[in-house]
Amino acid sequence: MKPGLHPLPELVKARLREFLREPGYVFWVFGFPLLLAVGLGLAFRERPPEAPRVAVVAEAEPRRTAALFDDRALVALRLPRAEAERALARTKVDVLVDVEPNGVVLRFDPAQERSRLARLLVTDALERAAGRRDRVHVRESTVTEHGRRYVDFLVPGLIGLNLMGSSMWGIGFNLVLARKRRLLRRYAVTPMRHHHFLLAYFFSRAIFLVLELGLLIGFGKLIFGTTIRGNPLEVVLLGAVGAASFAGISLVVGARLDNTEVANGWMNFVMLPMWILSGSFFSYERFPAWLKLPIRLLPLTAVNDALRAVYNDGASLLGVGSELAVLAAWGLVGFGVALKTFRWQ
Repeated sequence: MKPGLHPLPELVKARLREFLREPGYVFWVFGFPLLLAVGLGLAFRERPPEAPRVAVVAEAEPRRTAALFDDRALVALRLPRAEAERALARTKVDVLVDVEPNGVVLRFDPAQERSRLARLLVTDALERAAGRRDRVHVRESTVTEHGRRYVDFLVPGLIGLNLMGSSMWGIGFNLVLARKRRLLRRYAVTPMRHHHFLLAYFFSRAIFLVLELGLLIGFGKLIFGTTIRGNPLEVVLLGAVGAASFAGISLVVGARLDNTEVANGWMNFVMLPMWILSGSFFSYERFPAWLKLPIRLLPLTAVNDALRAVYNDGASLLGVGSELAVLAAWGLVGFGVALKTFRWQ
């Protein structure tokens, strides 16, 4: 290093060059999230919901179940009794319809939402065919709101996952790898301080953050028509705070370890629960009520909730203050612990 130069900018440049020289890093940071978005976006693309499937026992009297085959809201299949029961057990159909002398028997699993819907539609079709008249006239008005598709839910979650993954592997794991290769021993004899070294990882991460966000946001808008309802600059700021939070956690993991296998285990130990719990692919509201508060205190949950609030609901940073507090706490505590525990070798 030339005399008079501050070590921090030079370390940031070194980190950027190290990143660009590794095609694998570039793929996992930029390419993999796009492939994930394409796969999930196609699998859960916007389309009309499938009509419930109904199995009508073939031995039943056809006249009493004919209305089910004329109803466009249902897909009715006439099957032998054994085959119909097997289809219901394997959830290939949502309701089994049988006819007895005293009336119609509907067999279904009440734990399945589609089965409950199918039961209502079957009952309605049969009663109308029997001459029922509605006493209340009901008009239907369909509404399609922007930001309520699955892909609108997915894109902010992918941004959050990418912030976590690239920060954890790009910072923490690289620290462990550099220590294993004895590169940090060479840095130890230089006049720089270890907080300069750790901050260089964070600032180099922040530079790529803008590229990552721009790529995912632009891809979502171009391919799936997603739009940011809030302020785009606030989305970038949220991404920076999220990346800083995950960087603090990754620095703790990489502060002392020198074994990549152990580091790999710790990385998965930290990230896997958040992959499952933090609502990146599905809402964490499905979990029990007692678990929701701990889930909201996870950094990935906080960044996902904040991004979706600004991205889809048009919220401001003031509206996501609690999420920002969670992210700041994780980042500051993590960086402080890393400074105390970091070792060169």
